[in-house]
Amino acid sequence: MATIIAHRGARSLAPENTLAAARKAHAVGADLWETDVAVTADDHLVLMHDDAMMRTTDVASVFPKRIPAPFSTYTLAEIRALDAGSWFARDDPFGQVASGAVGTEEIATYRGEKVPTLREAYELTLALDWALNLELKAQPEPKSTFDVVAAVLDLADEVGIGPDHLLFSSANHMWLKAVKHRRPEFEVQAILGLFPDDPISFDDPFFAAYNPRVTRVSAAELATQVARGIKLNPYTVNDPEEMQRLVEIGVAGIITDFPQRGPR
Repeated sequence: MATIIAHRGARSLAPENTLAAARKAHAVGADLWETDVAVTADDHLVLMHDDAMMRTTDVASVFPKRIPAPFSTYTLAEIRALDAGSWFARDDPFGQVASGAVGTEEIATYRGEKVPTLREAYELTLALDWALNLELKAQPEPKSTFDVVAAVLDLADEVGIGPDHLLFSSANHMWLKAVKHRRPEFEVQAILGLFPDDPISFDDPFFAAYNPRVTRVSAAELATQVARGIKLNPYTVNDPEEMQRLVEIGVAGIITDFPQRGPR
């Protein structure tokens, strides 16, 4: 059976890349959660997907004169002052509030949710005896040259989280090779098809696992790679029937916004 990987946590049921979304993913039975690391102006590691924070926080109302601006121009204290949860009920990004899948009492708990630090993500993963797929994303200016690999590995050592609870993915394959060079015990997964013009190739012998954008590869190609012994974790797969087809092909995992729908 394929592992179910909760994309940015259970982001259909809770505000993405928050501890609430992680806890919800664990509660609905996801095998692990995936999140994105971001670097603040003062070199702290937090969880954030978008370069700018308008979609998932109230930064536009708290810092109206600094919009638009990437997270890399805000300090940790400034980012932690933001509300990263109230937007979820307002925007209902996956229609789960309207459908009744997310109740009023639960929505109330999301108000005031903070942008988590990576330390908190590591600690929660350990506390739940769970697993985390940490995506290493390109950082916007002025942090584009920040050594993300060293920072996430150093923090992992500080917290005491190891390869039983942590793996790394990235579209920057050189970063993944740097992870393996420094710490060969950690699993790495190469992301494919992040942008429309990105090539799709499963031929780098360095990688045993790839995470391809599911809309960029055919079922036949996935089956071919599975037959070669390649570990595949397609993203982002939200339709239950498509999940089942991928399980039948033999993919290793499924990255989804709806871990509650995952085949068991």
